[in-house]
Amino acid sequence: MGQRVRGSAATVRARETAAASTPSEGEVVCLWQRQAMGGAVLRTSCAEPVEILYPGRTNEGHGADFRDAVVAIGGRLLKGDIEVHVRSSDWEAHGHHRDAAYDRVVLHVVMRHDRRGATGLRGGGSAPVVALDRCAVVNTGGRSGHRGCSGAAWGGDTDRLVGFLESAGESRFLARAEDLIREMGRVGAAQCLYRGVMGALGYAHNKAPFLELAERVPLDALETAARGTATEEERLARLQSRLVGTAGLLPSQRWGRERRDRLDDACVARLEGLWASQGNTEVMPPSAWDLFRVRPHNSPVRRLVAMSHLICRYRERGLLDGLVGGLTAGCPHLVARRRLEEGLVVTARGYWANRSDFGWSSRIRSAALLGRRRAADIVVNVLLPFAVGWSRSAGRPGIASTALDVYRHYPRLETNALERHMRAQLGVAEGLVDCARRQQGLLHIYKTRCTQGRCAKCELRRSSGRGQRRERMWLPSLTRA
Repeated sequence: MGQRVRGSAATVRARETAAASTPSEGEVVCLWQRQAMGGAVLRTSCAEPVEILYPGRTNEGHGADFRDAVVAIGGRLLKGDIEVHVRSSDWEAHGHHRDAAYDRVVLHVVMRHDRRGATGLRGGGSAPVVALDRCAVVNTGGRSGHRGCSGAAWGGDTDRLVGFLESAGESRFLARAEDLIREMGRVGAAQCLYRGVMGALGYAHNKAPFLELAERVPLDALETAARGTATEEERLARLQSRLVGTAGLLPSQRWGRERRDRLDDACVARLEGLWASQGNTEVMPPSAWDLFRVRPHNSPVRRLVAMSHLICRYRERGLLDGLVGGLTAGCPHLVARRRLEEGLVVTARGYWANRSDFGWSSRIRSAALLGRRRAADIVVNVLLPFAVGWSRSAGRPGIASTALDVYRHYPRLETNALERHMRAQLGVAEGLVDCARRQQGLLHIYKTRCTQGRCAKCELRRSSGRGQRRERMWLPSLTRA
């Protein structure tokens, strides 16, 4: 009996010791960053060699811990995401095997591999597992904060860096214009512009469902609904019920008709009634929308209300002429920029003056459905490249010249996580990225070099001996014995 008690106490102490020695997930993430960047010898649970060509960027939203990584595993080049856990069984425990946000995972990094085989993905594929407790650990010399090139690539030559950023920004802009020319040939110029604005309203998280909604509810249907004899309030309600209802985001579609938390007001009742009168229209499932950590001002419902105001505002001229009609040959870039931004800004009134969604719990202070900062982002990413493509396809080169001039003089936009990641990776001071073209250049480098595993061929490295010496640190041969 006494031995059994002593054995139980020893078991408890052993468990407590093991628990105390088990790192947190955050600590495993830090360890992974140090080992991946420091030159550890990495192998999967199946003994395949792993080489990290690009470790990806930290994900601030829903999904895997690191986005857009590039890894070579057993001679196969894989591009996707990396998820980090303490134990490999945490994948199922956290429900990732049922979550589409983790379908792009190409590597599952864990401290301990406590289950067999690779990690199963929701779509039927699998991701190799790297267990850090089985890999050769290296001394990184305290370089836990080392990220990417860290300035070595451009060797302090500011002029060369600025030239490369602006050239990359120009390439991104012109490539976008060419994409839009092809899209215009497929769907028409007006629908192409409408799709571009809708995608921009969705940001990164909801771009895909906004584009799907633009296909389900095309521009010509909305512009037809906006015409006719009706008050502006009636037109807006008609457009909002069509957009929000097809999106599957009306209160009855998300929460059911039994919910009564102060939603029974005139605005909701009108939209629900108008939607019900349209019959059995096929709708998008609410699950199509990513509402996780979405800022209130970026709520999909609020952005769709903004689109209804734009359609109503330009019901006579049409959305295309209303948004880009202010671009004329020879127009000064400051005047053209102001016209483009003002054409997009929407200030709310009535029900949506201080709400991000339906219900009193979604009250906010801002009355701007579409503010100047977001308008500027849409101008740079949609209106200006569209104007270049549209003018070229229509044989009006003067408009393209004005649009390019506006782009080249456009001040910096609001920063985002991807820009911050690239500035840290290249070791670039924020003040150096002082215009939209340089910001776009950073995004172009990320998309065409970093996430393609082309660091060794990057123009910033090829002409810098110092960068080539440091390249071995950034692209370590992790498969060497």
